[in-house]
Amino acid sequence: MEQTYMNYKNIDTEIDIKKSRFISHIQRTETEEEAREFIQKIKKEHREATHNCSAYIIGDNALIQRADDDGEPSGTAGVPMLEVLKRESLYNCTIVVTRYFGGIKLGAGGLIRAYSQSAAEAVKKSGKVFLIPMVPAEIVLDYTFTNKFEYFLGNENIEIKNQAYTDKVTYTLMIEDTMVEKVHETLKEITSDAYQMTTRDVEMAERVLVL
Repeated sequence: MEQTYMNYKNIDTEIDIKKSRFISHIQRTETEEEAREFIQKIKKEHREATHNCSAYIIGDNALIQRADDDGEPSGTAGVPMLEVLKRESLYNCTIVVTRYFGGIKLGAGGLIRAYSQSAAEAVKKSGKVFLIPMVPAEIVLDYTFTNKFEYFLGNENIEIKNQAYTDKVTYTLMIEDTMVEKVHETLKEITSDAYQMTTRDVEMAERVLVL
């Protein structure tokens, strides 16, 4: 199954093309109602704009897809923006591109390029996250093993959520499900099997995509 993503940050970007201002607004939206509310919010904020075109995809299977040209020639705004979302494998995401007309007509091809570029710039600046299965874990071990264990965690980019210090050290971690066995093996090697590890049910967690 192809990996799908959500936008990381809700941001605005702006580009100028032949004196027209194209302001892109991108926001994560979990439902179609949230998408529509976001679009209306932008339209209210930019009521003086020439156009507020929009596109959104809802659901990790991309079952809900909508595009609106908001007065631009049919197929020159909303659909190109939607195609950017599809190309980037984004879901639960809404983009609104606000246009303030600068007096120079762009033509159908120019509009398609302008709205596509605006949407792509917003996606790029926003960043992307994907969901991965993570295992909550609590690990208890003696102080003498902490340096080696924390060195291992750093090398594997496993984040320490919390540490508690009593007669021993207790680590609270979120571990990728594919890494759980490696953590066990490393702990056995470091501590000669003198550790305790308790795990809970798998949870889906966000991971920022690093390009």
